[in-house]
Amino acid sequence: MTFPVITDPFFYAVAVPAVLLLGISKSGFGAGFGSLAVPMMALAVTVPQAAAILMPVLLMMDLLGIAAFRKDFDRRLLAFLIPCSLVGVLLGALLFRVLSAHLVSGIVGVFTLLFLAQHLVFPPKPGDAPPPRAVGAVLTALSGFTSFIAHAGGPPLNAYLIPLRLTPVAFTATVAYLFFVVNLAKWVPYAWLGLIDLRNMATSLMLLPIAPLGVWIGIRIARRINPLWFYRFVYFGMLLAGLKLVWDGFIAP
Repeated sequence: MTFPVITDPFFYAVAVPAVLLLGISKSGFGAGFGSLAVPMMALAVTVPQAAAILMPVLLMMDLLGIAAFRKDFDRRLLAFLIPCSLVGVLLGALLFRVLSAHLVSGIVGVFTLLFLAQHLVFPPKPGDAPPPRAVGAVLTALSGFTSFIAHAGGPPLNAYLIPLRLTPVAFTATVAYLFFVVNLAKWVPYAWLGLIDLRNMATSLMLLPIAPLGVWIGIRIARRINPLWFYRFVYFGMLLAGLKLVWDGFIAP
């Protein structure tokens, strides 16, 4: 019996760099770049299949991330973020077959670019108050929703977390723990929707060895980088992700 794995070389040409970017973003450094993973892989397979293939890869990355930052996360902030994100996951599961993943990606891209434009025109000042928790609840739920649809939960979450001015390590650790819970919560709905099949999981196993490399690169940088440059790279990652998501959502189709 042949191993039911994707054999198309072009798939791996886009999947390998996608997994590396995802690993780097999982460690906090370059947060936002991870949202490019599914759009990149969608050049070779469908968006739902790309999302399913990444599930075991995400689980390994999450475990590596929480192991590396197990003492650094913000407990109070995480207690607020987790319930909101799970509401978004539930909505994503219920609406998955109704909404086009391309449309959702495009909408996320537009909001990401609007957030960046607002920060460019009206840059935050040291004395500015953090965003209201109601805004945080909506953005975090949106993060859970877009994470379920296309593993693109980074930009909405960053829009809430960046103004909180966490240290790079606290930012990284809190995001790592949050998405560990979010990605774990996706497994049952993904199986219910028929996305967890032998071919997708076998292909995911082929990509798993690349996952630790991306996480390792990101962790080493996140623990050494100046906070100013850390957030500059976060913004740059969000810009690239926003442009790519808008392209996939409204132009490429």
